[in-house]
Amino acid sequence: MEILSERVKKLAESATIAMAQKSRELISKGKDIISLSLGEPDFNVPDFIKKAAKQGIDDNYSKYMPVPGYLDLREAICHKFKRDNNLEYTPEQIVVSTGAKQSLINVILALVNPGDEVIIPAPYWVTYFEQVKMAGGIPVVIKTSIEDDFKITAEQLKNHLTNKSKLMIFSNPCNPTGSSYTKDELKTIANVVAQTPNFYVISDEIYEHINFSGKNVSFAHFQNVYDRTITVNGVSKAFAMTGYRVGYIGAPLKIAKACAKLQGQYTSGTCSIGQRATLAAVSANPSEIQFMVDAFAKRRQLVYDLLKEIPGLKINMPEGAFYFFFDVSSFFGKSYKGKTIKNATDLSLFILDEGLVALVTGEAFGDGNCLRLSYATSEEVLKEALKRIKNTLAKLS
Repeated sequence: MEILSERVKKLAESATIAMAQKSRELISKGKDIISLSLGEPDFNVPDFIKKAAKQGIDDNYSKYMPVPGYLDLREAICHKFKRDNNLEYTPEQIVVSTGAKQSLINVILALVNPGDEVIIPAPYWVTYFEQVKMAGGIPVVIKTSIEDDFKITAEQLKNHLTNKSKLMIFSNPCNPTGSSYTKDELKTIANVVAQTPNFYVISDEIYEHINFSGKNVSFAHFQNVYDRTITVNGVSKAFAMTGYRVGYIGAPLKIAKACAKLQGQYTSGTCSIGQRATLAAVSANPSEIQFMVDAFAKRRQLVYDLLKEIPGLKINMPEGAFYFFFDVSSFFGKSYKGKTIKNATDLSLFILDEGLVALVTGEAFGDGNCLRLSYATSEEVLKEALKRIKNTLAKLS
């Protein structure tokens, strides 16, 4: 009898985590690897947040906490939603979880039955697709291209809807592309959602503050879809708190209660000290982290200018997050020392082996023509990495 479940056997390993692991293995063998594979800010957690975490320890926040999160934190999240997104939520509509990744799976398991279709615009974050499969849902992918800045249209959404459609998941700004939808673009999509009965949207807004085109617009801002939208956010990206593992949702009350019910059976409330630190983070004015956003903006321009110098790449200027997602299909079929590049995965491994730079294949994100580069590192490291990539690609003919 087979030991492992069919569920786990069908589950793909996270490509970003796999590439990071491969990079660490090569580094342990003495290789000078530059890893641009993980979406993790290189900044330290701001001191005022560290102070709140330490205070939480001193104040003995060491007991079991409410499953959806401490009340004062949920109240602060409600205030944050009103201040930053003009969204009205009550504390009962907030569920705090162990990272936005858990927030997502809570919502998916609460809404999706086996056989339900879940629309996922591509390129998408790798975990969306796999979490839908875990729930028994059927991922329905809407393809986009770099010419469209990797954004779907209302017409595309309408054409992919069926009587089995239950949910759409998208990120704005987007991981992996950095694309950011405008208010008008979101409004046209919201109108389609509003006209589709029993259809919901997960709006992943974890990168909302890392937005270079102005203030991010929340999908739930449109009143005709407020009751159909689950807003997912967290503190990992904007506050460089990846290790604290705190995410949260604002959702229709029935869905929030369902998520808390699920969470009560497999993790209960998230880390008490992480919650105290998060209270300080979400209560702070976003201007506290503007120095990080400014640094990302400088790096974005630097990487854009250096990528433009590499023949054969097709690039666009991302509006948010800290990624470039560029088309490398012109290199398919080219060779070096008898090795032929057939796809983006081959090219990412070639760049790792020959150039000692770790990128992530676009195949993991639903677009086999592209590679993802994270510029969440210093300008000096980025300059060296781009030099290596340029020299490595020049070897192919």
